Amino acid sequence: MKDFKNKLVFITGGASGAGLGQAQVFTEAGARVIIADVNQERLDEAVKSGAAVEAIKLDVTDRAGWAAAADGIEKKYGETVDLLILTAGVNVFGPAEASSYDDYDWVVGIVFGGVVNGLVTFVPRMIKKGKGGHIASTVSWGAFGAGPTTAPYSAAKAAQLNLLESYYEALKSYNIGVTAVCPANINSHIYESQLKHIEAGHKTGYNVSEGTAALLATIHAHGMDPKVLANWLKEAIENDVFLCVPYKSGPEMVEDALSRFPLLSTADGIKKLAEKRTQPPTEQELRFNAEREGYDVGAQRQAPEPPKTDGPALDWAKIGFGKASRDADWVEAGKKAD
Repeated sequence: MKDFKNKLVFITGGASGAGLGQAQVFTEAGARVIIADVNQERLDEAVKSGAAVEAIKLDVTDRAGWAAAADGIEKKYGETVDLLILTAGVNVFGPAEASSYDDYDWVVGIVFGGVVNGLVTFVPRMIKKGKGGHIASTVSWGAFGAGPTTAPYSAAKAAQLNLLESYYEALKSYNIGVTAVCPANINSHIYESQLKHIEAGHKTGYNVSEGTAALLATIHAHGMDPKVLANWLKEAIENDVFLCVPYKSGPEMVEDALSRFPLLSTADGIKKLAEKRTQPPTEQELRFNAEREGYDVGAQRQAPEPPKTDGPALDWAKIGFGKASRDADWVEAGKKAD
């Protein structure tokens, strides 16, 4: 897809963060952008700002809501979408062994299930339209590696990436492209989602508080600007690139991240990995981390030392970020909040 003028674009999570950046960029490219989100106030603000022609309140886990949105678009515009962008997401942090059913149901339901719902709803309609098109999804750098404190999220993102690659191969004959954009740190409000997890009455095994949300806010403040990310995605769509890793060193980063698998497949390789973990990070690893996160990760996590860069200046240890809840009595003490 090279020309976005008058194309009909539907973006989930479109009222803030990465989704709003996408709405702004594709609107500026001449597209008719429809955004969907669960936050009505931010939806209204986005439309008022001119970032979208229409806003639809949608919980991406609601399949009936998806069908109603798709039907409504066809009724109003006389056709289904040309470009579907699936960006809605949530996250929460804590030791894998502390994860509850609610943690998995909530994260996987939105991060993976929301993408499944979007694909199942719109792909048949796009095929029947007969004009080709494109599907994109904001995956995550987390898709490339296991996270001891992001198990539900990392698993859902890895599954999402695999799913999209399946559709990338399957939809070629219909002239429908697929792109997975995989950023790390983004300047967004995703940190708010963990508090909504608790406010909804979900039972979590993680330590979640105003403090952990505040720390995440300081981290995300150093992340990539959403419009910069959206322009990376736009260029990938224009060139029919499947995997968009939005960094100058992106291809090298992917190669480095996946290099662990051959080592994990042998006993000697596992020993080499264990030895590597005892060594300080290499210059390349430090450069990759800084490029993805927007600040010197290593310097910031040496709490309670004073911050050595302009990164998040909060005490990770006191806040208990990434820790289990206090009542998770099966989790070792060092992994639980004080």
